[in-house]
Amino acid sequence: MLQVEAMPARRVARCRRHDALHAKTTASILITQKHYSQNCIITCYRMNLHHLRVFAAVAEHRGFSRAAAVLRISQPAVSKSVQELERQVGLPLVERAGRSSRLTAAGAALAERARELFSVESAAEEELRALRGLEGGSLSVGASTTIATYVLPPVLARFRESHPGIALRVVSANTRTIARRLLERRLDVALVEGPVTHERLEVIAWREDELVLIAPSDHPLATRRQVRAKDLTGVKLIVREAGSGTRDVAEHALAEHGVHLPIALQLGSTEAIKQGVASGLGLAIVSRTAAADQLALGRIAVVPLRGVVLRRVFSELRLRGRKASAPTVAFRSLLRDR
Repeated sequence: MLQVEAMPARRVARCRRHDALHAKTTASILITQKHYSQNCIITCYRMNLHHLRVFAAVAEHRGFSRAAAVLRISQPAVSKSVQELERQVGLPLVERAGRSSRLTAAGAALAERARELFSVESAAEEELRALRGLEGGSLSVGASTTIATYVLPPVLARFRESHPGIALRVVSANTRTIARRLLERRLDVALVEGPVTHERLEVIAWREDELVLIAPSDHPLATRRQVRAKDLTGVKLIVREAGSGTRDVAEHALAEHGVHLPIALQLGSTEAIKQGVASGLGLAIVSRTAAADQLALGRIAVVPLRGVVLRRVFSELRLRGRKASAPTVAFRSLLRDR
């Protein structure tokens, strides 16, 4: 049983002296453990924030090697930081089994608190950025893959031309990941292509997008004038990963017509999907904007579906109660200026 209780004055003084020596890189944590004998043992130890940040990356990216790549440090350095953090807290945080690893109960609890801690850190940083105005600072934009690849570049170009002093960072990921990063305050602007429902997020419609079923240009369905949903029997789809907005919208639209197509292949990008369709690996549902180049080259064709509406709305996500920085306001203005 864990309780927080008063510390003896001399013990407090010792901990405070220790804190003063290391305040720049560490955080103080007091834990009281109550035993069955009712005797209380109070432990004062230090948690290094660098080690905690490394551990948080391991938890988020579910592995030491992926965390090392994101942090741009060596894998042994990641392992050493986690081991040192485990020594500091006195509990195992990660179970290691060969090349795989998973969080212990203590690790999961600490990872959740670490996310909260670094979210507060991000909030402080963005408040300071807002004070710098449009002459400097930075802007982090996150967008779903289709938006980041095919829709966003002209907006980014106009923003860079208007505000050259602002450091611009763009993150491309699926809808689920973009929403999560906004909740963690790691993004200033978030644009998604799939449905999102969260009590802390405001969803604002931005623009419409048409989805189309594409096939190799010589596919029998591509040569027909009209194709009904029931004609898709036997068709296999190439899809994006789970969490992709395009995949969610397409599966929902087909399901409304009682169509559930088997998956031929799962690929990580729309570009890879288009190449797979052109090579005859299967059919796919993608944004018409994304398919425009391969359609122009004649490598793929649109299957004219009858009675199946494949449209969606691109949306901007906003964190409720969060004050927008000056660069964020300027970027949102460009989003509305089409």
